[in-house]
Amino acid sequence: MSDLSLIQYGLIALIFIWSGFVRSGLGFGGAVLSLPFLLLVKDDPLVFLPIIAVHLLVFSSLTIWMNNRGNREGKGDKGRQTLTGFGPDAATNARESTVDWPYLWRMLRIMLVPKLIGVLGLFTLPANVLSAIIFVIVGIYSVSYIANRPFRSNSKSVDVALLMAGGYISGTSLIGAPLIIAVAAQHVAREKLRDTLFGLWFILVLIKLAAFIWVGLDLQLIHHLWLLPCAALGHVIGLRFHERILQAETPVFFRLLGVVLLVVSTVGIVSVLF
Repeated sequence: MSDLSLIQYGLIALIFIWSGFVRSGLGFGGAVLSLPFLLLVKDDPLVFLPIIAVHLLVFSSLTIWMNNRGNREGKGDKGRQTLTGFGPDAATNARESTVDWPYLWRMLRIMLVPKLIGVLGLFTLPANVLSAIIFVIVGIYSVSYIANRPFRSNSKSVDVALLMAGGYISGTSLIGAPLIIAVAAQHVAREKLRDTLFGLWFILVLIKLAAFIWVGLDLQLIHHLWLLPCAALGHVIGLRFHERILQAETPVFFRLLGVVLLVVSTVGIVSVLF
């Protein structure tokens, strides 16, 4: 990125602030909602994907660690206010996590093989056709959420198909989140959804980043020095935004989720066409 102008560097900084805000505010969308705009500045996704991947690893792990540390401290204070702090309830509270680990591992078992296939690029379906199909599906989901009639598959086979498709798309381009969320949002408690997704993204992106290193792709490490603070600023703003989401009523939460998914699908379709 050494050939860019100061204006282009400024635009990239703003986009990474936006990326950090979306990622921490909703738990997804950091790549999908920022990459199309980054490509308008410099049309080379392999320049930005390693940066986005490292940012996700840093901030997802940091958020989960801080939330669980605060959760344990809160439970510990509550336990010390009881007579002994022992008993089954106290033990359960002490182990409570902001991540739904059992369901995370269940999703990962389904997605791992398609994820690896996507990383290796064994399928020959053109990327623009694949992206168009995915974004149309995302658009359908978003309308159902906005209408307060979120999609319910009521079928394990449909859930598996969506997770496998999301894993494959995540392996090819890091934009499989909407399909995965369509399943996870039905089975994970709202207060645990973001951190559970963060845990899943960490593992999936770690596989992708390992593939980048394996093929010798430039990770743009020098640019992390100034883009990490930009993403951190957006991350802090997004954390406060997420607290407001959790305090909202359930229909409001899903409508907001639908609006974001509609924006994702619209930007994606436009980027594919033009």
